[in-house]
Amino acid sequence: MIEKPVIIAGFPGSALPMNAFVIDAFEFCRLKEHRQGEIAVADSSRLSSECDDKSAVLFWSIDGRTSSLGFEQLTLCVSGAVSLQCQRCLTSCTFDLASESSLILAKDEVHADEIEAMLDDDAIDVIVGSKELDIVVLIEDEVLLAIPLSPKHEVCPDLATLKALNGAKRSSPFDALKRLN
Repeated sequence: MIEKPVIIAGFPGSALPMNAFVIDAFEFCRLKEHRQGEIAVADSSRLSSECDDKSAVLFWSIDGRTSSLGFEQLTLCVSGAVSLQCQRCLTSCTFDLASESSLILAKDEVHADEIEAMLDDDAIDVIVGSKELDIVVLIEDEVLLAIPLSPKHEVCPDLATLKALNGAKRSSPFDALKRLN
């Protein structure tokens, strides 16, 4: 069965209800549900503050299941391209995003710590599940964790300008002291 994608855009005044992206995480996993859609970077306040181009759209899917150890588990996939500021040349650079995470659900923080100790696997994250889990927050967290802290072009587009800046002789603050004699 092919599902119609959910489009997350412009919550206020949207045709979709505000809680359309909130799921009962445990029930979602128990029923082995699947959702997919797209989200505009501009509709995500934390993500849009990191991106140069707010018009980008990210594609996501989330699947619920029960893990081999009997825990409820979500698999979240996010893909797309975001525009970040290159830390070398300070121009926009594109970062292609293709992220997938496995999230084991715990009933509370204590249970989450117990599961993490039992799993001892850095590839699987344990989160506290709820009956009102906001998918948008999960997507935002996934993207923010996937983008580099210090994005850089492989090769900056205008190397001549960068080389000129690096090669320019900079005056030392001590030059002014030398002239005082």
